[in-house]
Amino acid sequence: MLPTAKIGPYTLPNPLIVAPMAGVTDRPFRLLCRRLGAGLAVSEMVIADTRLWNTRKSRFRLDHHGEPEPRSVQIAGGDPEMLAHAARLNAEQGAQIIDINMGCPAKKVCNKAAGSALMKDEALVRDILEAVVSAVDVPVTLKMRTGWDREHRNAPVIARMAEDAGIQALAIHGRTRADAYRGEAEYDTIARVKETVGIPVFANGDISTPEQAREVLRHTAADGLLIGRGAQGRPWIFREILHYLQTGETLAEPPVAEVEQILVEHLLALHRFYGETMGVRIARKHVGWYLQTHDPDKQFRKRFNAIDHGLEQKDAIKQHFTSLRNGEVFAA
Repeated sequence: MLPTAKIGPYTLPNPLIVAPMAGVTDRPFRLLCRRLGAGLAVSEMVIADTRLWNTRKSRFRLDHHGEPEPRSVQIAGGDPEMLAHAARLNAEQGAQIIDINMGCPAKKVCNKAAGSALMKDEALVRDILEAVVSAVDVPVTLKMRTGWDREHRNAPVIARMAEDAGIQALAIHGRTRADAYRGEAEYDTIARVKETVGIPVFANGDISTPEQAREVLRHTAADGLLIGRGAQGRPWIFREILHYLQTGETLAEPPVAEVEQILVEHLLALHRFYGETMGVRIARKHVGWYLQTHDPDKQFRKRFNAIDHGLEQKDAIKQHFTSLRNGEVFAA
């Protein structure tokens, strides 16, 4: 049975959330994942320094036109007043949930005392949480890691602090800042957090199959799951997990024709959203993820990455999948 997932006044359609990923969870990807079963999709990380919002990258990240409710926007930074100001502006622009990033392990983020680096300074964490919560009337959530390093897994302490500050839900990646994305995620700390607080807790990390999803929910008693890298090139993973959790049965892999349809839809959405030049470039990494099992020798992807025009990209994808259906290319 699926747990009911709530964030503030919002009851999500289901407890599966697209984890925010910089350079991945743009509006085209979020809309596609929602269509394929996700209950919520959190935006890419938006820097809290609003002086930088006039950049092309920020303008794209702040675009939520046509997205279903509730719209969740993640902000990142290390200054309480700056984060509070960014939260207010995002709420004014239509954000219905503000998510604070204390989970990103990237050095370029942590070196600026943001992301998961904040977990090392619990006093600053408290100041940030209280400032952002008091700045807006919409729910505020927090995404974090289990701790700074394996000797300092302080997620339960920060979770209690967050609940006291008025945070409405927590998402926890089962690694420390020092782990980055190495090794395997651990879920014992997430289970301890769930036992510690009364607000919803969402588990994250290494969830790439329906079986893993069920096991993580069982182990942690979490209210839902955040799925990040498991959705790259497989946005249908949300419907697969939903089907398995609801029925106990494994949904068949999408046929080649449907993979082609989804990929072409995603490709064209990227071209429309970013414009041809930027859209063509961004499409390359997504196509690489989609074709991991439909281009085992990577020969097509090498040719595809040399294409500079949107229509040529579309035609190349359609020709490749025609070859797959005709048995001319082996699909793993």
